[in-house]
Amino acid sequence: MELIQLTSLLLLFWVGTEAVINLKYGINEEMKPGSVIGNVTKDALKQGFQIAPQPPYLRVISNSEPRWVELSPAGILTTQMKIDRDVVCRQNPKCIISLEVMSNSMEICVIKVEIEDLNDNAPRFPTSHIDLEISENASPGTRFPLEGASDPDSGMFGVQSYSITPNELFGLEIKTRGDGSKIAELVVQKSLDRETQSHYTYEISAEDGGDPPKIGAVQLNIKVIDSNDNNPVFDEPVYTVNVMENSPINTLVIDLNATDPDEGTNGEVVYSFNSYVTEKTREAFKIDPRTGIITVNGVLDYETTQIYEIDVQAKDLGPNSIPAHCKVTVNVMDTNDNPPVISLLSLNTEMVEVSENAQRGYVIALVRVSDKDSGANGKVQCRLQGNVPFRLQEYESFSTILVDGRLDREQKDTYNLTIQAEDSGTPPLRVTKSLVVKVTDENDNPPH
Repeated sequence: MELIQLTSLLLLFWVGTEAVINLKYGINEEMKPGSVIGNVTKDALKQGFQIAPQPPYLRVISNSEPRWVELSPAGILTTQMKIDRDVVCRQNPKCIISLEVMSNSMEICVIKVEIEDLNDNAPRFPTSHIDLEISENASPGTRFPLEGASDPDSGMFGVQSYSITPNELFGLEIKTRGDGSKIAELVVQKSLDRETQSHYTYEISAEDGGDPPKIGAVQLNIKVIDSNDNNPVFDEPVYTVNVMENSPINTLVIDLNATDPDEGTNGEVVYSFNSYVTEKTREAFKIDPRTGIITVNGVLDYETTQIYEIDVQAKDLGPNSIPAHCKVTVNVMDTNDNPPVISLLSLNTEMVEVSENAQRGYVIALVRVSDKDSGANGKVQCRLQGNVPFRLQEYESFSTILVDGRLDREQKDTYNLTIQAEDSGTPPLRVTKSLVVKVTDENDNPPH
């Protein structure tokens, strides 16, 4: 097996008999299957982590990417297969695989494996050529959005710039979308004369930020056409609207308006999404070609997608019509549609045993509470119901249930605990989960 150079950041804190540590490892993508990421058992022991004397030393209670990494019974963390960061995390600036493992004594080890990106992809345009028709009356400064190149690499290794060759009549303006991707708009720089030249051929290049950079190119074919006098014009070049994630189908998003002063078909405007608007966006929204009204077309989920950027064009029905363009940014607003989820991380998720001699602060169970919602809708408070000799201690990613009073099996041998989790939404969502605690006997009473 190939041993990977790694870095580890270890943090230790104690609560009663409980220890929690965080281990962080860093690896490069494209490592071979079976490559060793780290010896979790060894690293945890160095920090005073209590581990069973023989395998299995640790039990995996969560693994965000079980296809990619695994922890052996001996505590060796390895790659399952060749890790392609661009598949695991696509274009996220941080790519982290998270695991949580637990010892028999209910100590928790949180493992973070950060995958470093390599510049192993060049920018790529979706087609081999782009064809545009531009009116000879297009004035300098007129813009035409172009379909951008894609690069699955993240950060600086993604597309950083575009260029056009030659650049006598046309230039490019680079814009950054809400998701961080960069696109180019073709800008008319000088007046056009169809009688002088009606066709132009250019090369558009996309360059990433690698050293050296990788480059992708596409051919741009421009046809200069006669004008039908006036072209449509949108009221605004950019629109921003908010839509609730629970909006039903056909909910109004925005009513766009583009005007054209021409008479007859030359002034009749039709609307459409640009050809490169993604299928995902088309599944979420639709546009009425006659009215320009955009409505909800599918299920919106804030937890999946928070922002849509829709490029819209308006075109009259006259000959040689040149479309107008605008961008609609749709912000999906969160609703409190996800209740909290309570998970018990103990070996037995229904029942635990505790000695009647257990001292205050002794950990009997670990609890994780999660909520997919954001903001106040996803902020959860957890507590134990009733008057019981136990208490719940909350931490950042989980909680512990601790002994908080004297236990005496002869007086009470079973407790039925109810864990309640409630978010801060309006109205709040509340869930409960039960845990049976059996008090085991100790030889603490002499014979009479």
